[in-house]
Amino acid sequence: MKIFLNEKPLEATIGTTIGALASEFKPGADVLIVNGFPAKPAHTLIEGDHAVLIRHGEIPGGEEFDALLSARHTPGVHRKIKHSRVGVAGIGGLGSHIAVALARIGVGELILADFDVVEPSNLNRQYYFTDQLGMDKTEALSQTLRRINPNVTLTCHNTRLTPENIPVIYKDTPVLCEAFDVAEQKAMLVQTALSTLENIIVVAASGVAGYGTTETLGIHRLGPRLVVVGDLETEARENMGLMAPRVGVAAHIQANVVLRILLKEES
Repeated sequence: MKIFLNEKPLEATIGTTIGALASEFKPGADVLIVNGFPAKPAHTLIEGDHAVLIRHGEIPGGEEFDALLSARHTPGVHRKIKHSRVGVAGIGGLGSHIAVALARIGVGELILADFDVVEPSNLNRQYYFTDQLGMDKTEALSQTLRRINPNVTLTCHNTRLTPENIPVIYKDTPVLCEAFDVAEQKAMLVQTALSTLENIIVVAASGVAGYGTTETLGIHRLGPRLVVVGDLETEARENMGLMAPRVGVAAHIQANVVLRILLKEES
């Protein structure tokens, strides 16, 4: 029968257990995963199963790292997205968390753009650290993403996005995440991307400020190539700040929408 071991096809005898597979291919493996879920050694494998074998403390490299990174994925997901390209416009509270989520699931290439540096008020909601204060956000986030997934390809633009450079920076990028704070910049990015990049899908955010219930952070399809996450109302203003929980939830909803687009679960 045909199964997959660490994402590679393998012919196995009918009735083979995951424990027997571990004994043959990775003695000492203490984490046994079948189809994205931990299994006991006696678990019998069937045709088409995806098995992953892990030794605690082992640092893998190359293709094996990719397989182990995606061990808890639903089977087949990593294979579909590892060659994909996603753009993130703005890498603050929304964008830094979107980029981290996409790197963790194994998106192959991220196109990141931001002109700002890391400063202390960013740390209340953005994926940065005190030892990165003063660094360009593109440099700081690249450093973090490579610590999470050294196989991700990063193309970084330390620049302010404008109607002139957006079509160049995000050319041939099928999905673009809008992650700005200011409404005028959001509108500019969305309008420019949709009007100049013929096949791009934009996943934007609007209304994620404050500490209201996250249940209002919906997914709104405002056109064939535009999805907006948020409540569409709660913008940052005086007495309505940007807080880590709602911003983080919205960012991860955006990342999940991107994943579903890449998997062709939605268009």
